[in-house]
Amino acid sequence: MLVPRAAAPHRAPAAVDAAPDLILHNARILTLDGAGRTAQAVAIRRGRIAAIGSTADAMRLRGARTRLEDLGERMVTPGLTDGHAHLDREGLKSVYPALGPVRSIADIQDRIADLARRAPPGAWIVTMPIGTPPEYLDNRPDALAEGRWPTRHDLDRPAGGRPVLIRCVWGFWTTRLPIVSCANSRALALAGIDRTTRPPLPMIRLETDAAGDPTGVIVESEYQPLAELLWFRAATRLSPADRMRTLPASAAAYHACGTTAVVEAHGVADEALHAWRAADAAGRIHMRAVLPASHVWSDADLADIDGAVRTIAARQARSASGRLSTAGLYVQFQKRPSDVLRSSFAPNTGWAGFNYATGVTPEAFRPIALACARHDVRLFINFGLAAKALDVLEAVNREVPLRDRRWVLSHVTDATPREIDQIARLGLGVGAHLNPSIYKNGDAMLTGRLANRPNEIAPMRQLIDAGIPVGLETDNVPVSLFWPIWEAVARTSIGGRPVAPGQAIAVTEALRCAAWGGAWLAGDEAERGTLEVGKAADLVVLDRDVLAAGEGAGVGLRETRAVRVMVAGRWVYERG
Repeated sequence: MLVPRAAAPHRAPAAVDAAPDLILHNARILTLDGAGRTAQAVAIRRGRIAAIGSTADAMRLRGARTRLEDLGERMVTPGLTDGHAHLDREGLKSVYPALGPVRSIADIQDRIADLARRAPPGAWIVTMPIGTPPEYLDNRPDALAEGRWPTRHDLDRPAGGRPVLIRCVWGFWTTRLPIVSCANSRALALAGIDRTTRPPLPMIRLETDAAGDPTGVIVESEYQPLAELLWFRAATRLSPADRMRTLPASAAAYHACGTTAVVEAHGVADEALHAWRAADAAGRIHMRAVLPASHVWSDADLADIDGAVRTIAARQARSASGRLSTAGLYVQFQKRPSDVLRSSFAPNTGWAGFNYATGVTPEAFRPIALACARHDVRLFINFGLAAKALDVLEAVNREVPLRDRRWVLSHVTDATPREIDQIARLGLGVGAHLNPSIYKNGDAMLTGRLANRPNEIAPMRQLIDAGIPVGLETDNVPVSLFWPIWEAVARTSIGGRPVAPGQAIAVTEALRCAAWGGAWLAGDEAERGTLEVGKAADLVVLDRDVLAAGEGAGVGLRETRAVRVMVAGRWVYERG
């Protein structure tokens, strides 16, 4: 483990022009500045760090109006940046009622009956999936006593003639297929589903009984739901009011885990962007956010790619508060028929919050990347969908150098030595996606295509040693960055197996990935990500000593929570 060196001031007090507004002292501060400095106190003036070092150093700056706050020897780190957050989903999970801790179909019937008693006649009863929120990892039929999903007849009995739909999970919450929704007879009738209905794509299956009639169980072999957009979109749509109302709760959930900024590397659709802008302008959220464009590539855009990218570049802006930035563009190096169908239901994006038809063919990707390089638009690419994008970027780099473009490969779950070399040479940053690659799917990866190449699974050690800026992503599964921090250190699967332990990194390195690395992905590492004089006072007071929690199995590390969170010198979250 890397052990930070003793406290040292970053700048002499004489360099500070005026007394600080606030001095936080009696703390154990990890600056994560790359030199391993620690401190006891930090002085803050006008939202920025005026001094950091020993308590004596900071107290010499004290003025008549300086407030003092004793942190009781708590550990303090820079604010963390989630490199691929999908923050808005967390609050949206509260829009529809949860089924609760159901363990049988009878339990589900009791819950539906309770909801029916409070619903107007004929009103839809739409619930969240079967299982335990927020991730629904136990969303499977064998979690119920009957060992099967509830059918339409099971849901008819308690509904009182009302249509009922139990929503499927967003597949990335569990990282397990299939995803399943359950509808009763009235819901099927309103959706126009009967024994003659044929799904438009093979990844959707309507289960039928011995007579050939639909049972109400709808099975999808894709992670992103499609059936509810096809047949139940009026009942399941998340309204602009829903998005606006729940966004502050989403931000609070992320703040509670030490997150002060997010990068929505998958891009955001207009319906999500409007909610962000409204909440920010109203002062209802204080989360910093980078919100790249989620652009639907029409035939007209593809006929004039340079013009389309110029338009995107012209729309890049920062909000009046300075917290929101719409810089960048997400492009998917893959065009799938299912995404094209989903996009036909725009502006309804469901749980996604991004437009679906952001994918392009490899032939179109190159001119789009070239135009982004020429017009200085940061490109965010889902690396997990097409590692071959690197070869295209190599060709673009020969025409327009990419090293200083600060482009980002998100959702990196594995990488070969050749790919790591390409990433380093091109000057790209990486969003490491460790929740599926190490913990949730680590057992499968060790026995699958990487069985003979385990060191390619989330190769954190190699990425960092290659000098690549590496941030961490939660993908909302779950919201805490301390899960990927723990995964980077402990390298343990859900089954308890070590996953390429040679790629483990130290706790301080993992924290720096979540703080400085995430800020790099946001394009803000000069502004925040470390605790240094002149930078924004974005910091987190933790509930435990994370260096001690990282010892051994490190389970305590993943349980870490924030006691208080500060953004730009203002406390924005306080536990309890």
